[in-house]
Amino acid sequence: MLFTIGVLLYTLGIRIAALFGNTKAKQWIEGRKAQRAARHRTAEIVEASTNAGHAFQQAQEPDAWIWFHAASLGEFEQGRPVIEALKKAFPQYKILLSFFSPSGYEIRKGYPLADEVLYLPSDTPRHASQWVKRHHFVAAFFIKYEFWFNYMRALKKAGIPLFYISLILKPDSYFFKPYGLWFRKQLKNVTHFFVQDEVTAQLLHHHGMENVTVCGDTRFDRVAAIAQQARPFPTVEQFIGGRECIIAGSTWPPDEKLLASFVATMPDDYCLIIAPHDISEGHVNQIKALFPEAQRFTKMDPDQPLGSLSLSKRPRVLVVDTIGILSQLYQYARFVYIGGGFGVNIHNIQEPVTFGCPVVFGPKYTSFKEAVDLVAMQGAFPVRDVAELEAVFHRLMTDTAFYAQASEICQNYVKSQVGSTEIIIKSFKKALFS
Repeated sequence: MLFTIGVLLYTLGIRIAALFGNTKAKQWIEGRKAQRAARHRTAEIVEASTNAGHAFQQAQEPDAWIWFHAASLGEFEQGRPVIEALKKAFPQYKILLSFFSPSGYEIRKGYPLADEVLYLPSDTPRHASQWVKRHHFVAAFFIKYEFWFNYMRALKKAGIPLFYISLILKPDSYFFKPYGLWFRKQLKNVTHFFVQDEVTAQLLHHHGMENVTVCGDTRFDRVAAIAQQARPFPTVEQFIGGRECIIAGSTWPPDEKLLASFVATMPDDYCLIIAPHDISEGHVNQIKALFPEAQRFTKMDPDQPLGSLSLSKRPRVLVVDTIGILSQLYQYARFVYIGGGFGVNIHNIQEPVTFGCPVVFGPKYTSFKEAVDLVAMQGAFPVRDVAELEAVFHRLMTDTAFYAQASEICQNYVKSQVGSTEIIIKSFKKALFS
């Protein structure tokens, strides 16, 4: 009851934020409103067809569905390898993909392997009961951190298996606090946990849950597939022109200021590609002010004869002012800087690591297991200021043995992490068909 009240208050807070112009909150509200309206229209069509004497699917078995729920885009990418594998192994099942956040829904609402993509209604007992009854679910998969307890109970009550993918928990999680008994009890509604590490497994075991398999992060399967299918980018190759390349991915203003200080001392046989997190015109112009010589990816002339210019006269900075290509651009990097570490947290490092690129980032990285692991193994390097950044960059540029070892560590780490999707699919088959 208290949890449901908290959900209702949270929803009220989003509505208030939307009234005051918060764009994301407004999308959250309007998206769910449009979804409800579409559902009512469908119900009216069904009723009209039935009243007209048409037995609307009455004589047919209902479609069998598998439900995947992700908070946002990052969690979707973790679930994506499992969706693709299940769709291949069990084409008879339809896929329902739901999102909590507009940033995930708006980008993936046209995902071709999902038969339906929806916003998840707020987690109340009524919504959860209606949702579970609306489709004939044979299984549900929640990705990483999505704990919606009314939905979990509704699935359990309906006898629908619930699996968690890429779950990672820490000892200071609210589940394991003195006040966490009620929350821990809700975990009993889960059929099986597929977790990223032994720490999570031991925490669950300690509290009486043995239905746990350690199989790593499914996103490694996804980024490994991207690396194998990376296409060439002639414009980028023209810009690099035989030089060594550093790529700075998902950067924010504090990251870009550090990089600007480094570029002043960057050797002529190196170049820098910056792919900012925010590609709005205003932010791109801020980057251009820091790097006056920078070229923009979308405005590069493919016929510009850069190769005829001496190294000292070529543009040294390229700004990627479009989305959707960064994961493949890492194929060109010697090493990579990942942004966000001077803000809330770093962004994804799995994509560059898959290409064997050592990674450098700011001090806020400890929420990501792969970052912590690679720092300990010397495949990734946190920095606190421009002096530390320049020291690590110059060592990666000049110390061949140091660079080769860091690159090998990254490649071996990825090899040790892939394969979790196969483990999940085998367990799914056993749970449903044994």
